[in-house]
Parts: sequence; C-alpha cells; structure tokens
Amino acid sequence: MHFTPSPYSQTESQRVDPMTTRGMVTSPHYLATQAGVDTLRKGGTALDAAIAVAAVLAVVYPQMCSIGGDNFWLAHEAATGSLHGINASGRSGEKATRDFYAQKGLAAIPLRGPLAACTVPGVVSGWDAARTLSLSWGSPLSLADLLQDAIALAAEGFAVTPSLAYWLHEDCKADPQGYRQLQNQPGFASTFLPTGKPAQVGELMRLPHLAATLSLIAREGPRTFYEGELAERMTRWLADNGGLLTARDFAAHDAETVTPLSVHYRGLEACNLPPNTQGVASLSILNILEHMDVASLGEGSAQHIHAIVEATKLAFAERDAHVTDPDFAQIPLDHMLSPTHGRELAQRIRMDCAIEPANLLEPKGDTCWFGVVDAQGNAVSAIQSIFHDFGAGIVAGDTGVLLQNRGSFFSLDPTHVNTLEPLKRTMHTLNPPMLRKNGKPWLVYGTMGGEGQPQTQAALVTRMVDFGLSPHDAVAAPRWLYGRSWGVPVNNLRIEGRFAPQVAATLRHLGHDVETLGGFSDLMGHAGAILCDQTTGLFYGATDPRSDGLAAGY
Repeated sequence: MHFTPSPYSQTESQRVDPMTTRGMVTSPHYLATQAGVDTLRKGGTALDAAIAVAAVLAVVYPQMCSIGGDNFWLAHEAATGSLHGINASGRSGEKATRDFYAQKGLAAIPLRGPLAACTVPGVVSGWDAARTLSLSWGSPLSLADLLQDAIALAAEGFAVTPSLAYWLHEDCKADPQGYRQLQNQPGFASTFLPTGKPAQVGELMRLPHLAATLSLIAREGPRTFYEGELAERMTRWLADNGGLLTARDFAAHDAETVTPLSVHYRGLEACNLPPNTQGVASLSILNILEHMDVASLGEGSAQHIHAIVEATKLAFAERDAHVTDPDFAQIPLDHMLSPTHGRELAQRIRMDCAIEPANLLEPKGDTCWFGVVDAQGNAVSAIQSIFHDFGAGIVAGDTGVLLQNRGSFFSLDPTHVNTLEPLKRTMHTLNPPMLRKNGKPWLVYGTMGGEGQPQTQAALVTRMVDFGLSPHDAVAAPRWLYGRSWGVPVNNLRIEGRFAPQVAATLRHLGHDVETLGGFSDLMGHAGAILCDQTTGLFYGATDPRSDGLAAGY
C-alpha cells in the first residue's frame, strides 16, 4: 500500500509501521501488547488476545483502567462477516438517588471517594461476554490462560512507566478542593504508595491483593466478581465506608449484547456502538464530514482543523441533548445519523468563521483503547476505563479492586437528559470504532480521552482516508482538542506546538480561542490503529508516541 509522506516527520529515521500477515496488537502499554501477541501465538483468537491485553492493562495502567471500571467491545467475526457489540457498563445502585445526595447537601456527585463509586463495575462481565463469543469462534484457550500474564505482573511486580509515575505524583499533590490528594482516600496509599510517596519511573510496583483477586476469577470464573465471595467482600467494604452499592446491585449486573451503529464515509462503513455510549457523536462527525470536501482543505491546515471542530460542536450539541441510557429515553438515532441530516448539519458550517457553542463542555475522563486483528481476519476494537485518573481513588479493602467514579458523570438536575436514577447507566464517553471495506475490517482504531475521543477518531480517519497518511504518521501527527480540561468546563481549542505558526493565527482569525501546548501533549490522549490492506493481506500497526504503548505483530 502506498502512503502519502507526512509533513510532520521530524527526522530521516527509517522507522516504519510494524507489518505482518499473521496478527497485530496495539495498546497504550508495551506489556499489554506483548500479552496479546503471546496469546495469538498460542492459537488464541483476536478476542482472546484482547482479553489478555485488557487484563494486563488493569494491572499496569491503573491511572487509566482497572477491574473496577467499565469496558465496551466491537468485534468483527471473519467466518460470518458479523459485527458484534458488547456493552459492559454498570448501572447505578438501587440506593443511588438524587434525594440521597441532596440530603447530604451535595449539588453534584463527588468526583472522588465512596459516593463517587455509585455504579457497578462492568469490566469483568465484559471479559466474560468476550470470552463466550470467542469460544464460539473456536478458541482453544481457558480464561486462566488469558489472565496468567496479568496475574504474574501483579504478583511479581512491574516497572512504573512515565505515565503512571506522572499521575501518581499529580494525584498526590496538595489540593484545597480535594480532587487530588488521593493518598487520603481509603485504600489508595496502602495499594499504590507502599513507601509513603509516589513511585519514580523504573521503580517496581507490586499489587498482591489484585493478583489474588485475578487468580480467584481465573479459578472460579467471572461471576465470582458479582455473586461470590469476592462480591461479598467488596460490597461489605463499601457499606463500612459509606458507599452505596449493594450485593444485590452486583448480582443483578451482566454485560449486554448490542447492535452496532454505522454510517458511510467515502465508500467505507464506519461502525461504533449505540447509546449509552457517545458512539453516535463519533459517527455523526463523520456523517457531517462525508458531505464536505475535506481532501481539498490540506492535511493539518487550519481549515482541516476548523472543519472537524465545527462538525464536533454540532455533533456534541445533539449528543448532549439526547444521549443517555436508552432504557430511560427515546433517542432519535435514525434521524441523527441519516445522510440527509448529515448534509443539513454540514451546510450549517461556515468555513470563514466559528460557530459559537451554546454550552461549556464539561471535563471528561481517561481510558485505554486497544485493538487486535488475527490471522483469520477477526478484529476487535475495545476500550476500558475508570473515568478520571485512578477513578474514585478508593481500593475496596483487601481485594485490590480500584473502583471507578463513572457515576459522577450523572447530573443531579432532574430535567437533565443524563439525570441520576437508580439502576441507570450514565452516558459514556467510551466508544470503540472500526472502519470496514467490502464487509471486512479496513481500519481498527481508537483513542482514550473523554471529549477528545470523537475528535481524534475524526483526525485519524480523515488523515488516512482523505489524505493517505500511514497509521503511524496519522497517529503521531500533531493533534488538537476542543474543550475538556481538568476540573474546569471550557470551550477553547488546544493545539500541539508542532503545527506551523500560521495555523494558530488563522484559527484565531476564524474566531477560535486557541491555546498552544507542547509538541506531544498527554492531554491529546493515547491513540492507536491497525490498517488491514485487503489487497496484500498486510496488517500495519501504530501506537501513540504520547503513551507507553507498543504496536506489534508476529
């Protein structure tokens, strides 16, 4: 496959995307990627490899995900051409009501602590659902096989990477509002600060309680997390520490099979998951850009960025008006993703000035995206998260389970579309995308980063589809982010400093509030991609230089 040279190449390096015909894995941590590749070598399916990746990430990347969070899966089955969706997000507890928080004098659900952990963790149920599907694909491996690397790393220890070290130091800083200082949250210091201070890069971290929990799941099966001794220990600890979730909440949880959504983009099928995810927003952006001549704008130009940002504003406005748990609302998906509506929204975009958004965007959290393609042509795009860095910041007793704060994204305003109700799933920023060509995977891609996910997805797609960049160049090229800031609602536009100076100047002239960041900003999220060349059979993998990741084949 011929790729267009990137204008952002910094050196004369001979580095190329990893290429293979047998299988490819990309993730934001090198140990997770290696676990996935090892699983493929053992004859595992793409889903098996993705489970192994997810399990290792839950150990070595606790600032972004844990078994106390949620995950979502988009899986292409080569034998049938079917596309499978798995929603493993947890519902709020039966005691989680607006009145409960109001009686405590709270206008919003706290971002940290036991009251933030008001939704059941769905990760393990997602592994279970993915495992069941993988068995139908002929998987020869056991769950214990898939979890062995994660268990060993938790028990024997792993080296702290730059990302983990950064967030440990960041989240233990003095903070009058209490958002940081996670060392004061129950269980955090004993788990992640055994020496009393944040670890440095290269120090060894062991998580023996988490190793024991993963071993228990491997022996007794995933349901022990929700109905067995493990579930009882977690809910008892929550009750003792002022939490809301009950044993009945855990026992009632299971992952759900969902039907993926899709739109057309330049002759390709763009796929994602339905609400409660924001997958509809990611697809809406592409549905708008489908009716614009993106290729004429110039890759990485102010006009290219402007077009995607304006499409993002329109898609986010509709997302924020409609997307929540579909069990609690009628969501007009057919209208939102129709070609006619995409054309109407595209016609509202002015290339000579920016649209003034109606509302400030709330800050959203972080996550881990990872992708796998196997030699049979099965493909998985998956995403796993605990919402904000280290989630609720609490570890459930001696289980080693770091719990998410996803429930804090609920609104306590009864008129808000995403208002809190018992047994409800909050709107989720997580959304795993895939592009298919001729009914087969063409691009498995995704990113972490809350509000940034739909924007970076659009950047990757336009760079590879409209401008012909390679996966590596598309992922490594400078990016932008509209909205999202730690703790503060904003609508400014942040761009990395590698863009030409006139790009920022032109964007300001168009009416954007532009802030220039460093050359490779962690704020842009950690993306990845696998391109499947249907002519040669080659898989091209890419990981983000902003992450601790690795793309590798075998």
